[in-house]
Formats: sequence, structure tokens, C-alpha cells
Amino acid sequence: MDTRPTHAQIPADGQESVWDYPRPPRVEKSTERIQITLGGVVIADTVDSCRVLETSHPPVYYLPLSAFVDGVISPAAGSSFCEFKGSAKYVTLRGGSVVAQGAGWFYPTPTAGFEELRDRIAVYPSAMDVCTVDSEAVTPQEGDFYGGWITSRVVGPFKGAPGTLGW
Repeated sequence: MDTRPTHAQIPADGQESVWDYPRPPRVEKSTERIQITLGGVVIADTVDSCRVLETSHPPVYYLPLSAFVDGVISPAAGSSFCEFKGSAKYVTLRGGSVVAQGAGWFYPTPTAGFEELRDRIAVYPSAMDVCTVDSEAVTPQEGDFYGGWITSRVVGPFKGAPGTLGW
């Protein structure tokens, strides 16, 4: 049975609809090559990431600490709470001469079912020069709260744009 809302795009072969993602969200290991560039410098590169998939959201990629160049991560003020993953802390990222304050987050003690996120950091792609998934440049999810990574692999529409907060 199709449970997508009527406004959801129908995925083509090889694509995923964010309207087929679960709620509560699911953590999925990924071997796609993830690269993050800030200040003209690649600050992270890995084929060991996790995607968090949640209804109406593009995937959020979590990279292991070891994927980041030494010295690019420092603690930032602030915290937030996810009803599924628990309490998040924020980090500042540095690349070249650019400082992206509070541009990443992590879950020091993720809740049950999300343990795979421990020692991994997610990054707002809108705060970076570019984030890529298997060499494809990511389009950041709209809005100033969500950190989804939109590629040609996923179709929406996506939560985050004006008028979508009630989805």
C-alpha cells in the first residue's frame, strides 16, 4: 500500500522518496564516499558514514571523527534535543581561513537504537563550501534547523522550506 502523501514526488528507478523513510528514523551504514570542503580545503573524507533516514527529510550523513583532518573540530556553544536520538552538542569547523561556528553536531550518548552515531559528527552542508556524496555536490535542505543532504538519489518535497513545518 502506498502511504506517500499526494504532494510527494514519485521516485524513478534508483531513487528514494523521503516519504518512504520511517518515523521514528532509521540509521543506515553507507560506503558512499563523503567529502566536505571548507575554506577551499577538504576537511573530511570517508567511505565509512551513517545516513539517518526520517520521513520527509533528506538523509543526514554522520561521519566518524577519524574522517576529519586533525585540528578542524572544536566545541561550540549550545545544545539541542531530538526525541529519538537524545541530546546533541555542537561543534565549530575550520577550513583554510574560514570558521563555521556551530556548523556540526553530535550525540555523545545517543539513545537506544542510535548507538551507531556515537563518535560521529553531522555537518550542515549549507555552512560548508561543498559536501559531496560519491562526487555529487549536495544541495542543502532548506531552513536553518535541519541538516539534510539532497542528492539526485532522493526526491521530496522536503521538510524545511517555508510552509512545511507542519508536515
